[in-house]
Amino acid sequence: MADNKFKIEPERGNEARIKPTQGNGTSAFSQLEKRLKLESYFEEGFPVQYLPKILFVLVLSLLYISNTHHAERTTRAINRAQSEVEDLRADYTTLKADVMFASKQSEVARRVKELGLKESLRPPYKIVVED
Repeated sequence: MADNKFKIEPERGNEARIKPTQGNGTSAFSQLEKRLKLESYFEEGFPVQYLPKILFVLVLSLLYISNTHHAERTTRAINRAQSEVEDLRADYTTLKADVMFASKQSEVARRVKELGLKESLRPPYKIVVED
């Protein structure tokens, strides 16, 4: 028959010598241990029948943590992209206003005056070529 590797029995002569080291018992963990009575579950060894359930809960916890991390990272990336879009929109509006101002007839006339060009006082007319 195979040996039980999960159940460790203390030696008969060492029972009096082995005492668990406990402090005064006022810490939060010792209070929690007293209320949950965890020692009664592990008296006969590790409860192997609960191992699949424990592993399932552990995997679900890891998935929850990774999903939360991914969501926070995505939220930060979205916020960064939104602020960049707002900056680019402000730059676009400023440049568009500058181009619209520079393309006005009075502005064009003022800039080409330095080159010696004058604004025509006659309206444009149509040239008709007869064959």
